[in-house]
Amino acid sequence: MIPDVRHFLDISSLSTEELRAILDEAHARKAARLDWPKAKRDEDAPLDGYALAMIFQKNSTRTRVSFEIGMHQLGGTSIVLNANDTQLGRGETVEDTARVLSRMVDAVMIRANSHQDVVDFSAASDVPVINGLTDLSHPCQIIADIVTIEERMGDIAGKTIAWLGDGNNVCTSFVHAAEKLDFKLRIATPAAYAARGQEIAAAKAASADVEVGTDARAAIAGADVVVTDTWVSMGDTDKDARMAAFPPFSVNEQMMQLASKDALFLHCLPAHRGEEVTDAVMDGPQSGVWDEAENRIHAQKAVLLWCLGKL
Repeated sequence: MIPDVRHFLDISSLSTEELRAILDEAHARKAARLDWPKAKRDEDAPLDGYALAMIFQKNSTRTRVSFEIGMHQLGGTSIVLNANDTQLGRGETVEDTARVLSRMVDAVMIRANSHQDVVDFSAASDVPVINGLTDLSHPCQIIADIVTIEERMGDIAGKTIAWLGDGNNVCTSFVHAAEKLDFKLRIATPAAYAARGQEIAAAKAASADVEVGTDARAAIAGADVVVTDTWVSMGDTDKDARMAAFPPFSVNEQMMQLASKDALFLHCLPAHRGEEVTDAVMDGPQSGVWDEAENRIHAQKAVLLWCLGKL
């Protein structure tokens, strides 16, 4: 890794103070734009003259739009690169691509199949590299989730978050955040789709309050926030087995009644309605999914500013 370059690869690599600074900046940037047109630049335009390259090995709606609009609001410009349209898709190494882009842009966001590719890219890059999603983690999503929780409930410290479903990359990033922000995380998954043991062990070693089990009702009981995700993610090849294993973890009205009276429901989207969540929950008064999606913009802006030394 190039010295003195701030990469944003995982929440676990941040200090609590750095994470808190990113969250506070996201809150402040959002508040400063209340009722503004979406494409109006922020008054200070702190990234005027900066360029961001975005590499996509996986399809994207929220990550692409939030980074592109966020960079524009900050005064900068962005370039979209689909992996198959670049030399990456023809065998160029990630390290060589990193060295070239370092000479052309000020930061790179990668939405990748392999977390190791992002690690290798960052090690060769002279500019900040941001993990826009990998098979291991999705840290940008969790920044937006925590911003959403704090908008509704105040400081996340002391809250109980229930994760129901697949112990996937988004779940991993919640585990990483639990190490830093003093909230309780209860994870319930089918045994075959448990959260990553290495990440759970590291979080517990750091005194994080993380519980892992297979009982969805026990996990959700009294929770302040209920979070789920799709049962079949991009790249999963065992759809039939997943569809058989996950129905007990579906978030419906009866499940939400087990959570606290004012519990917030979150989902990173896209949602498969009628599977991991019902319409009544997605569109109901406890749902924060649309605020959560919007907050991806403010989260990305704060991450960009931190990476580029503006925080």
